[in-house]
Amino acid sequence: MSTHLLNRTIFGDPKNAGNLMSIEDAHALLNEWVPNEKLRLHMKQVAANMKAWAIEKEGADEQTALKWELAGLLHDADWEKFPDQHCLIIIEELEKRNIDPDVIRCIASHGPKVFGIDPVSKMDKMIYAIDELSGFIHAAALIRPTRYEGLEVKSVLKRLKTPSFAAQVNRDDITDAILLIDSTLEELIQFIIDHQKEIS
Repeated sequence: MSTHLLNRTIFGDPKNAGNLMSIEDAHALLNEWVPNEKLRLHMKQVAANMKAWAIEKEGADEQTALKWELAGLLHDADWEKFPDQHCLIIIEELEKRNIDPDVIRCIASHGPKVFGIDPVSKMDKMIYAIDELSGFIHAAALIRPTRYEGLEVKSVLKRLKTPSFAAQVNRDDITDAILLIDSTLEELIQFIIDHQKEIS
């Protein structure tokens, strides 16, 4: 697995705590930087899962839920245009825009083994847990005639044990991430199925 170590541990400026871009501005950035519709869909799905988790599981207020949503929506924003500088470019862009450091650090920690940044906050840990699993579940849904309709946790678990299916998804990351959160793999799979199936 290639790494893009960020070689830094501080992200953003503490004085920008609470500074968030609007969801409309975030989508505008996404549309400008990410021509690939499938990648944009992945980021929208991760954002929907993050926002829903913040509200339903963490009791987040509107501002906090927006932080979680923005981190999910922008975590792969530079992946298509700047693959060799993935994460670095979006981090620098958000720092230029004086965005809340929590959002920037969350994005930096979505792939600890790739970027060298360990998830610390609940938001960090959840983006790590949701990211790969969200993409995997979507792949599992796409091969079914009814897509998400009737998709069961046991079916996803079975496919996770099939290395040739969605081989690009890192199973080790999924296993590692689950150890960091207060939820089982089965619970998180069901949560993601429920919350990303309507995103298009």
